[in-house]
Amino acid sequence: MNLTWQDFLRVAGAHFDNGQLVHFGNPQQEIAAASSGTILTDLSHFSVIQFSGDDSETFLQGQLSCDVRQALQNHAQFGSYCTPKGRMLATFLLWRNADGFQMQLPASLREAIQKRLSMYVLRSKVKVSDASAVTVRLGIAGPGAAAAVAELGGAVPEEDYTVAQVGPANVIRLSGQRFELVLPTEDAPGAWQALSKHCTPAGSGRWEWLDIQAGIPTVTAGTQEQFVPQMANLELIGGVSFTKGCYPGQEIVARSQYLGKVKRRMYRAHLQSDVSPQPGDVLFGQGPSEQSGGMVVNTQPAPEGGFDMLAVILNASLESGAVHWKTPDGPVLKLLSLPYSVE
Repeated sequence: MNLTWQDFLRVAGAHFDNGQLVHFGNPQQEIAAASSGTILTDLSHFSVIQFSGDDSETFLQGQLSCDVRQALQNHAQFGSYCTPKGRMLATFLLWRNADGFQMQLPASLREAIQKRLSMYVLRSKVKVSDASAVTVRLGIAGPGAAAAVAELGGAVPEEDYTVAQVGPANVIRLSGQRFELVLPTEDAPGAWQALSKHCTPAGSGRWEWLDIQAGIPTVTAGTQEQFVPQMANLELIGGVSFTKGCYPGQEIVARSQYLGKVKRRMYRAHLQSDVSPQPGDVLFGQGPSEQSGGMVVNTQPAPEGGFDMLAVILNASLESGAVHWKTPDGPVLKLLSLPYSVE
């Protein structure tokens, strides 16, 4: 995070833990606001990799699961970067800018993913760089979000994953009533002050909770190389193309799609517990088997207490009647609906 921007947020009441914005002094109020109000948060828990150069589109098309050609000037899309075995190393949001493409992914993964992708540039005219400090990215969500963004000046994008310039910000409309604003660093304090008049400032965990409600998975260090994209429903949110051609893991991903039903799928669930589950925690189906029946993907405190999560679950575990956290006789997950259909 840009230190000048971090200092501004501290003055605005932000509390940090290991460099991550955790809350603005009243975590319970922020949890309630994310559920029923309009919140504003800094998105510096994500980093941005910039891809520039004449060959950047062709290069990324051969590396990522999504069809990079669909990331137009006015359209952002999800995608994944996989191993040759089709297991996801990272999930991301991708969009174009004046210099090429920007890939937003968890800050904890940025350095390793950037280094790995750079290894394959070879003689291509592509420059791969860390662009995290060049802009400030803000998230705003809730029933008052569109009106608040509109006050920055300009027409707010109306369709999901479309991009528009609104005042000083490049605005990406995400699913539902959520927007991401990409701003020059010098314009961020003014935008924050204008938006915060209409919103409750909140820590980054509230944005992650909204991703859980939207069924958008984020691969973290605890879940790298655990899932092929379809296990985490990535093709259901536009993150996989089955017609674009080769990329690392493409054969495995295609085989999973066309040669049989995916045996694991991602679901939204609630766990009533005083102990926070963690990404990578194992899940068990009901019955005598001691084998894992799934894995926690993402988790955050729920407004009603306990924790909401996204979890990849073996179909057979669902059919067994109950899914348990961490041990075969551990607490039972309560399955919740997703905003899209899981076949």
